[in-house]
Amino acid sequence: MTALTTSLPIPDKEALAHSAKLVEYLKQNIQSQSAWISFAEFMQGLLYAPGLGYYAAGAAKFGSEGDFITAPELSPLFGKAIAQCVAPSLQSISGGCILEPGAGTGRLAASMLQELQKCDALPDHYLILEPSPSLQAIQLSHLTQCIPSLVERVEWVHTMPEKFRGIVIANEVLDAMPVHLMVTTEQKGVYLERGVAMHSDEVHFTWLDRPCSQQLNLLALKHLPKDKDRALEPGTVFELGLPAEAWCRSLGDRLEEGQIILIDYGFPAREFYHPQRRNGTLMCHYRHHAHDNPFLYPGLQDVTAHVDFTAIARALSEQGLHLDRYQTQAAFLLEAGVLEAISTGLEPGSVAWHKETTALQKLLSPAEMGELFKVIIASRGMVAQQDQEFSCASQKRVEQQLGL
Repeated sequence: MTALTTSLPIPDKEALAHSAKLVEYLKQNIQSQSAWISFAEFMQGLLYAPGLGYYAAGAAKFGSEGDFITAPELSPLFGKAIAQCVAPSLQSISGGCILEPGAGTGRLAASMLQELQKCDALPDHYLILEPSPSLQAIQLSHLTQCIPSLVERVEWVHTMPEKFRGIVIANEVLDAMPVHLMVTTEQKGVYLERGVAMHSDEVHFTWLDRPCSQQLNLLALKHLPKDKDRALEPGTVFELGLPAEAWCRSLGDRLEEGQIILIDYGFPAREFYHPQRRNGTLMCHYRHHAHDNPFLYPGLQDVTAHVDFTAIARALSEQGLHLDRYQTQAAFLLEAGVLEAISTGLEPGSVAWHKETTALQKLLSPAEMGELFKVIIASRGMVAQQDQEFSCASQKRVEQQLGL
């Protein structure tokens, strides 16, 4: 355990008892599978084990009382800017809806619906895909308080619609999907898979590397840029976000007409698989402290990995979607008119104005969320005939940005 993790706040007895139940659940999984499970399966349990995983239990996660703050929690300007971006598309799609997987506290939904009402571009329905009953209750409470006249448009769903027309907006969803951990070896193009076993004391978890399957080895080769494998020293750890890619392919398959907007922290492949990133990008968040120990306080902390946006773009493209844009969050918000939004209805110099400008600084600053967070937009059936030339140019630009 690092010095950082030893300085973390100590959970109370109730929280530790909850964590102990998840430890036992994971321990049984490991023992039932030849004493080893992939990290992807371990991470799935940490986050989503029924009634026990971080996102499946009821503890506070967002805001000052939780473990981290997302962009919609910082300011309604984030949602207003996205609403301005999607309003024209919603107006052009007959019967178009919005689908938001993992809607947090509901703040993004509230700010978007408020702004879309002003734009006369309200969706027929705002669908929230949220498996956690506790988060559903938080979302309903917030929406009822903030937009009582629009709550009737919001509907909670437990599964992805078979077919969908409209806008899918997923903010910080991909980073919370399980990843496989891979380890480079002395032999070029041959990798180990890093999994989890029980320590000899049968109480604590420990890392254990094993030869990976031929299929997983081939997938690793597909993801690594051709010049990177030789540059990565033996023992370098990197992630494969296969569940996130499969999820994106599923989205693309179900989207009949509309756009998919994915916002998350990550890099194109040439930066994701960088020799200096020797230990990968795995990160844990507990009470606004970040560290790299996923074995600490299972069920009480978030566990995430950065997104390989080249792989995500490839998955979307494989489903026949057009790649519209790939840019930093700062560039996206500025293009969407976030500066104009802050000047509307707020008196310069007022307390509210200072609060929003401080939040906007975090959303746009390269030192905060502005550069690390990226936005990728893909679409189907949204390009008019007269826009074909521009469409082809934008697709090529995204492909060049991401090294496709």
